[in-house]
Amino acid sequence: MRVETLKPENADESPAVAAVGAIHGDEPCGVRAIERFRARGPTDRIQRPVKLIIANERALDAGTRYVEGDLNRLFPGDPDSGIHEERLAYDLRQEVEDCVTLGFHSTVSFDEPFGTLADLTPQKARIMRALPVDRAADFSGLVTGRSVNLPGFVNVEAGSQGSESAAENAYECLLASLRAMDALPAEPDPTPTTHYQVRKTIEKTPGETYRIHVENFDRVPPGTAYATTGTGESLTADSAFWPVLLSADGHNALLGYAANRTGEIGTVAAD
Repeated sequence: MRVETLKPENADESPAVAAVGAIHGDEPCGVRAIERFRARGPTDRIQRPVKLIIANERALDAGTRYVEGDLNRLFPGDPDSGIHEERLAYDLRQEVEDCVTLGFHSTVSFDEPFGTLADLTPQKARIMRALPVDRAADFSGLVTGRSVNLPGFVNVEAGSQGSESAAENAYECLLASLRAMDALPAEPDPTPTTHYQVRKTIEKTPGETYRIHVENFDRVPPGTAYATTGTGESLTADSAFWPVLLSADGHNALLGYAANRTGEIGTVAAD
């Protein structure tokens, strides 16, 4: 794990803001955003200390999601584990423990950037509204061991995995998050961000193939066949839902998630 702290001259406080790339090694958009910021970004305008973290360097070098275990399933981690990512999860948690943190991911399921989080707070809503994203998926109560389960941690799914647009989106989100946390000057430009409460997983049958017939974040009415298996079986909605991370190819065991659209995130957080 590579950790660099940027801070204004003579600053003596500890960082309370962080950005993390390469939680998954085959999703380089966050690394590209961080390296672009270090090389050509407004680092001379930093006005409070910021940690820039490249998490799973071994997986990044290998171009794989992970080397021994999925880092984004292993928080809070174990410093004595024999699994590289479980030790790394512990170390990363220690680094961001007192920080408001933005992590970067990318996906094969959706081209546009969107946020992910858990345990919504007004501060997390403020950060999501400051990012150039229209949607935020809330996994509260549904997932464990993820970075979003850490206090103060939110993620952005920056776009299509490996794409130039994902790297560009990640960079714009990095700048926006630093403005929102007063680490860069200039007021953030809040945008309406729709909150989606994820309520269940949609699992795959082992060894089966799938075709998806709906778009992520578009309402699926009851009775709609939202996917078909390679053997011709239709998956039909029992009740209306909004798909999140729904993809035939994104995960071996998981087709995606079903969510409810709950409203503008600032209003949901206030309620």
